[in-house]
Amino acid sequence: MKLPSLEIPSLKRDRSKGSAVVGLELEAGSVAAAEVRSNGSVQLTAAATSPLPPEAFKDGEVVDAEGVTEALRALFAEHKLSKQVRLGIANQRVVVRTLRLPAIDDPNELASAVRFAAQEQIAMPLDQAVIDHRVVGGVGSVDGAAPQIDVIVVAARRDMIAHSLKPVRDAGLEPIGVDLSAFGMIRALGEASAPAEPEAEPPAPSTVLYCNFGDVTNLAVAKGRSCLFTRVSPVGLEDVTASLAGSTGLPPEHARMWLEHVGLARPLAEIEGDQDAVAKSRAALESGASALLDELRLSLDFYGAQEGAVPVQRIVLCGPGSEITGLTEHMEPVLGLPIEIGRPEALAGFDPPTAARLTLPFGLALES
Repeated sequence: MKLPSLEIPSLKRDRSKGSAVVGLELEAGSVAAAEVRSNGSVQLTAAATSPLPPEAFKDGEVVDAEGVTEALRALFAEHKLSKQVRLGIANQRVVVRTLRLPAIDDPNELASAVRFAAQEQIAMPLDQAVIDHRVVGGVGSVDGAAPQIDVIVVAARRDMIAHSLKPVRDAGLEPIGVDLSAFGMIRALGEASAPAEPEAEPPAPSTVLYCNFGDVTNLAVAKGRSCLFTRVSPVGLEDVTASLAGSTGLPPEHARMWLEHVGLARPLAEIEGDQDAVAKSRAALESGASALLDELRLSLDFYGAQEGAVPVQRIVLCGPGSEITGLTEHMEPVLGLPIEIGRPEALAGFDPPTAARLTLPFGLALES
């Protein structure tokens, strides 16, 4: 099942079969790009990451357009990446809702019905928004009642999209679409993360909560590649890093290194280095893990309250925060669900931290 991808009509381009597309994702402090060529099979042809200037990108939005432009121009020139890009968006000015509507076969009539229903569900002026939708399920006729369908609707402020695209265009790149980063996460991991046990028939896809723990946290419940629920939380590694930097006086890049070094697995007495920095790193990590647990529980509750919600069977963790040792073991007993680390097979040749950072851009480059 395809996912809505906010591909604005003015951005759509005819691409020859086999042309390369770059999935592009910005985070506070870094940009990551993955180039994919599809010609009967999917091939990762290039990938790269690069730092962003401090404060150039914050809370999922561009702050310093010129700084982002220069970083993109240098990254694409150095690695000779395709200029056709699909940009990932992850911020709280994007609204995603699942609507249950009467089954409508005519696409134009369905689009009108979605827009009408969205007026009550989406708190933004629809004439100032980019909207897309996709049917993700439904129920047949029961006891004479008319069949219904479940439609996922995505709406984003048009001015936010334009502001996000400006540095991309100014860097000489050609945006062919804008997608939710969470949808890229599902495409990257939705099939690869299924348990690989030999079966007489392929097993039915399980319902999974995907979590990308980066500068913000992207959360999505999906069955196979069908997204059933998604939200963005401001809780993320940026908060954990800032907390440690504030308590120690370390620069953010050094604070991040201390977090990776300390982790949540080993007893403090076994960790080498300045014991004050070790203790403060562990305290920051425990606080961050507690905040992440709260967000996961909140998302499970929000999703579970939806009509027809199918229980989540497991959690797949990805993104830079998934490299924190002991994080999954710390959270599993609290949530009561198995948690696994998700990595696309195409990224197996990269070291784990790089593969973690490239997971979302790789998914963004895949066809929606």
